[in-house]
Amino acid sequence: MILRVTQYGEAVLQKKGKKIERFDAALERLAANMQETMYAKEGVGLAAQQVGKRLQLCVIDLNLRGPEIDFSYTFDGRQPPLELLLPLTLVNPHLEPFPHLEVIYEEGCLSFPGIRVEISRPKSIRADFQDLQGAQHTLICDGHLARVIIHEVDHLNGILFIDQMEPDALKAIEPDLKKLKRRTRRWLKAQKIKTGV
Repeated sequence: MILRVTQYGEAVLQKKGKKIERFDAALERLAANMQETMYAKEGVGLAAQQVGKRLQLCVIDLNLRGPEIDFSYTFDGRQPPLELLLPLTLVNPHLEPFPHLEVIYEEGCLSFPGIRVEISRPKSIRADFQDLQGAQHTLICDGHLARVIIHEVDHLNGILFIDQMEPDALKAIEPDLKKLKRRTRRWLKAQKIKTGV
């Protein structure tokens, strides 16, 4: 089922997700619906907050035919084929960036349609997380995969990609952000949805 993607201006996007304790069919359904939504919206990642849920859950899948397959990875100390690794579901993830190198790259976000900005992020990370059955895993990766994971895990902690921008760059897109927030609030008002969570 395709879910509605929350938009900038909705409070849930700036709320930290709760740790997931129950690994059940409902969690699997939510993750499957999030994947379907991500594909329908042509995204590469989607966090629970982006479908209105305050949970530590995100899904990721990269376009393996694009030019952005510029990453290396190990999953639990091995390197399975990407077709087995992706799509990736991260439950209760914890990231450790390797701070020796940061890379600037243009990012977009399904909750910020039409807005793309350059963000500096660590090139490499270690991600410790659980899968949908509750099993623990460790993924060490760099490049585009690391960037997408950082972006989505930021969402799980209530951090938006605009929060990572330099002040001058943020100021330059303020008119677009205000327009998007006004549009979101008009839609919420029409639907009689409260912006507080």
